[in-house]
Amino acid sequence: MLLVIEQILNGLQLGITLFLMSAGLTLVFGIMQVINLAHGSFYMIGAYVGATVAARTGSFLLGVAAALAGAAIAGMIVEVIVLRRLYRREHLDQVLATFGLILFFNELTRIVWGRQPLMMDVPAWLGGSVELLPGLPYPVYRLAVIAVGIAVALGLWLLFSRIRLGMQIRAGASNREMIAALGVNIRPLYTLVFGLGTLLAGLAGVMAGPILAVESGMGESILILTFVVIVIGGIGSVRGAVVGALLVGLVDTLGRAFLPVLLRLFLASAAADSIAASIASMAIYILMAAILVWRPRGLFPAHSS
Repeated sequence: MLLVIEQILNGLQLGITLFLMSAGLTLVFGIMQVINLAHGSFYMIGAYVGATVAARTGSFLLGVAAALAGAAIAGMIVEVIVLRRLYRREHLDQVLATFGLILFFNELTRIVWGRQPLMMDVPAWLGGSVELLPGLPYPVYRLAVIAVGIAVALGLWLLFSRIRLGMQIRAGASNREMIAALGVNIRPLYTLVFGLGTLLAGLAGVMAGPILAVESGMGESILILTFVVIVIGGIGSVRGAVVGALLVGLVDTLGRAFLPVLLRLFLASAAADSIAASIASMAIYILMAAILVWRPRGLFPAHSS
């Protein structure tokens, strides 16, 4: 039972990281109708900038602040220079342009930081473990990641349901012409939305830095999981991003942890491990297919957010 609880917490931590990624991406698509394949690049930028500043200053918090600023500024520059020209273009043009950005940012990180991965240390004040239950120590840093994700989810809810700026952004997503007729300049709002989305990606990157190696191309693998989360939760829905991310995190983590154990009850150890690894790698896609059969638009379509 303690092992099950530990793996559930690991699944929650992965789900929170995926939520930080998917929340930004679903905001951009739901509000701006832009397919941004380069979203993982801002995750990578956040990790690189955070690791570099933390190593130079010795302060993890300064690293986090620099990662947020770096990812947000890079995102707003990309929105102004590239994406503004793509709003009224077909999605294929957006896919090709943002795929080009992936290649550009991957090469840029290799030029600036080199090809060797960077390591980011867990700060001393978040090091160690806390005993959640007798016999169940759990890393403090992973609990901090979960707490940050919960705080971000609450912040986004407040922004879009209680704050005037968030209501204007939602109105602009529903009817651009009407919000413009009311005197609201939609262009700066779109820049802010894209900056917010890339800021969240940068936050995910810097929070994952002490857990994973910081290296060029690290955004592509998590981007695939992020798209799965968005499809499951409902495109453009922040609430769907929360639920979808937690589902994907738990299914992926629990599948990899316990499928080999279950299959060993019926098969030889070598065969069980091989089959379990294959099934576990497909589990989230099977989950996505099952949900789409039941709810073709995802669990929480944007119109019900």
